[in-house]
Amino acid sequence: MADLRTTYLGLELANPLVPSASPLSRDLDTALRLEDAGAAALVMYSLFEEELRSNEETAARFLLDQDIGFGEASSFLPLSDRYRHGLDHYLEQLRRLKERLAIPVIASVNGVTLSGWLDHARALAQAGADALELNVYYVAADMHESSTAIEARYVELLRELRAQVSLPIAMKLSSQFSSVPHMVRRLEDAGAAGVALFNRFYQPDIDLATLRVSARLQLSTSHDSLLAMRWIAILYGRVQLSLAATGGIHNAEDVVKLLLAGADVTHLCSALLLHGPAHLGEIRAGLERWLDKSVYESLDQMRGSVSQLHVDDPARYERANYLAVLGSYAPAPGVRR
Repeated sequence: MADLRTTYLGLELANPLVPSASPLSRDLDTALRLEDAGAAALVMYSLFEEELRSNEETAARFLLDQDIGFGEASSFLPLSDRYRHGLDHYLEQLRRLKERLAIPVIASVNGVTLSGWLDHARALAQAGADALELNVYYVAADMHESSTAIEARYVELLRELRAQVSLPIAMKLSSQFSSVPHMVRRLEDAGAAGVALFNRFYQPDIDLATLRVSARLQLSTSHDSLLAMRWIAILYGRVQLSLAATGGIHNAEDVVKLLLAGADVTHLCSALLLHGPAHLGEIRAGLERWLDKSVYESLDQMRGSVSQLHVDDPARYERANYLAVLGSYAPAPGVRR
């Protein structure tokens, strides 16, 4: 039997299969089913900055200002010790997961500013989180803001958090940086224990019937994993922090490719939403079968063996790949050029 053990953010894991932030972790029974299927760790659903801001505004409006107005009416307002903040619910679920699961639990926070995150990060650490995933979901739509300023936003937030908590921190990044390797190196220098590549920006759509902008959830496909595979293959061996692949990982073949490129772990989301927690067990079994048939005896041995450092033609991960793909295209039968 092949050795599937790996290390992520300093955590020793039984295998590289880690459910990523999703609604699945909101339910304790589902989390237990993921662990039974072979999940090596669990990333909780994200705690959103916007949600917490809304909670704080509600508290201020209905609790802190309850003495303003008619005294008789004020008596019907809820008492402050009965109000449940979004952070309270998150911490409670984190404690439940830590009490029942034997695998590491990674808290996830999603935001773009320093406001509140320092206190929240300390609370997550106190509640027992084994690590913290920071998802800076920021669309650079301001034409007056430079790429240097945008990158500084990420680095500043990481440094402030790093100064406040001892938890290992993974930064979940988008692919839309001028230089992904340079950004990853800056984050490593600022104290990141790992990076998760890549966050997906869900694209808005236009409803032609109403002429309104609409939001639609589009789950990933295996093809989406190739973007993370490319950049992990380029980063492998050039940085010391952990490399996690996220987005488009649906089967054992996807996992194998990303491990060969250099990933330490693979994050699963869409596949589990589509097929349920038991699908993780099928992926693990497929990974074991592939390794048993291969020349590798462990994940450590196979990791990065097809990275840019170890292939005969490293340029295939760069522009030469672009040229080769275009040159290989052939039209369908019967279609004139």
